[in-house]
Amino acid sequence: MNAPLLRVRGLRVTGPQGTIVTDVDLSLEHGGTLGVVGESGSGKSLAVKALSGLLPRGLHATGEIELDGEPLDPDGSAPQWRRIRGSRIVTLPQDPFTSLSPLHRCGTQIGWAVTDRHRRARRVAELLAEVGLPAEVARRHPFELSGGMRQRVAIAAALAGDPQLLIADEPTTALDVSTQAEVLDLIAGLQHVRRMGVVLITHDLAVARSRADQIMVMYAGRVLERGPASEVLERPAHPYTARLAACDPPLDVRLASLPAIPGSVPPPHTVGVECSFAARCALTVDACRTTVPRAVEVRPGHLAACLRIGQADPRPPVAEAPEHGSAREGAAPALTVRGLAKRFRGAPHPALDGVDLTVRQGEAVAVVGESGSGKTTLARCIVGLERPDEGTVEIPGLPDGPQRIQIVFQDPYSALNPGLTIGACLREALAVAGRPASDVAGLLDLVGLPADHARRRPRALSGGERQRVAIARALAPRPKVLICDESVSALDVSVQAGVLNLLSRLRRELGLSLVFITHDLAVARQVGDRVHVMYRGRVVESGPAHTVLSAPTHPYTRRLLACRPAAR
Repeated sequence: MNAPLLRVRGLRVTGPQGTIVTDVDLSLEHGGTLGVVGESGSGKSLAVKALSGLLPRGLHATGEIELDGEPLDPDGSAPQWRRIRGSRIVTLPQDPFTSLSPLHRCGTQIGWAVTDRHRRARRVAELLAEVGLPAEVARRHPFELSGGMRQRVAIAAALAGDPQLLIADEPTTALDVSTQAEVLDLIAGLQHVRRMGVVLITHDLAVARSRADQIMVMYAGRVLERGPASEVLERPAHPYTARLAACDPPLDVRLASLPAIPGSVPPPHTVGVECSFAARCALTVDACRTTVPRAVEVRPGHLAACLRIGQADPRPPVAEAPEHGSAREGAAPALTVRGLAKRFRGAPHPALDGVDLTVRQGEAVAVVGESGSGKTTLARCIVGLERPDEGTVEIPGLPDGPQRIQIVFQDPYSALNPGLTIGACLREALAVAGRPASDVAGLLDLVGLPADHARRRPRALSGGERQRVAIARALAPRPKVLICDESVSALDVSVQAGVLNLLSRLRRELGLSLVFITHDLAVARQVGDRVHVMYRGRVVESGPAHTVLSAPTHPYTRRLLACRPAAR
């Protein structure tokens, strides 16, 4: 039998505080895809960085790594890894906008890995054609391209050295559903032609389910489950995997509450001789707190490290929610948009072209569509961050309009001042709203955060905690309408479930109306009473969420649904 492309045994990563990644074993065949899933802080990226010698300074790796039969020293010298990286192992990072140099043309960057300068231009054109881009893209800078085109340029640059192994770290996180499908199809096609192995790190379980042959589930630096993708995600043996899969929102039904996992991932170095998931597991017994479970074979090729395998069904119960669209037909409008139009100089089509939108009191309206469809421009025009060329935005209760509508942005880390504590950030918002500084604790409690978080800075919080702080700040003026612009797109599924449940609770308790912008159709199904589908600045289809997303009438909506990764 042929040897696997990649074999790893006992991989361990340590740092000044202790062990961060513990005893990772994996095997990847030529042309195969390994999906690595788990919450933020589970050690996915660090474990995979050790496979290419890219660990941050101060961290060290031990264990055995073989690439196509050649032993590699995981803590080897820089010259060894420089010989391997780019030519045999290459990494495709999450955000091509930050990984590509803004100062150099795309062709120059792709050509850096082509050693023969006489055929460099021809090779760059060949690589661009291989990823489906015209040769003229070589003359353009990354900022002149769309997100999907930038990712294709990054793939072309990665392939320039003809690698055997591609490590893709969240390669489609910020992309809409159709662009995501195009990029994943591209990687799969190139992988097939080149017999290239792929390690795919992702928090999107639908992507892992549809694209990976094998799945490895990590938690607090340990591998809890590993096996065929269809087995691991459809018949999970470990309670953590089951809970993680349950957090993935379905498209075909709206749930009363998404089954989020309580608590958060502990720092790996704080986990002692116990099951790392014991503190958050509903099936924990005394033995779980005194024993590190060994991986055992559940089914052929399917391993899980749990003492309670087969003793209980780990999947949590879920309940469907009633459809609220018709129940709010008679409610007064909280926001009315009429004929909104906006055109940017040099754009091929209007950003907004006669958009109408009504949001009733207590209602949630989801706005979906590809990048460039006008979703974010609509949000910015509603809150006054952009001035529309035509049309009106009516918010009952003016002249107090600025306090009646607030926005939560996609990236809470860039939206929060890194130099201020959370308390200072919230006191600033409360002062603008004319509320006392003593209300900080109440705001934190409202979004499910402890009062002592007021003394922390944004960098000391997880992504989900930062997004809760951003929501708390938006709630400081007691708005009637809250706009969420892709506010859960960068979160893993368990944290996403918690934030979506929080927004649902705030709607009930505060009577909030919600405009929820998203490229995730399953998230739109869970949040929206009604859905508006946008394409090139126009609303092409709208109606109750269950109707639009289960029986669409417009070809564009049907195409969006067809691009979505395989349903769970």
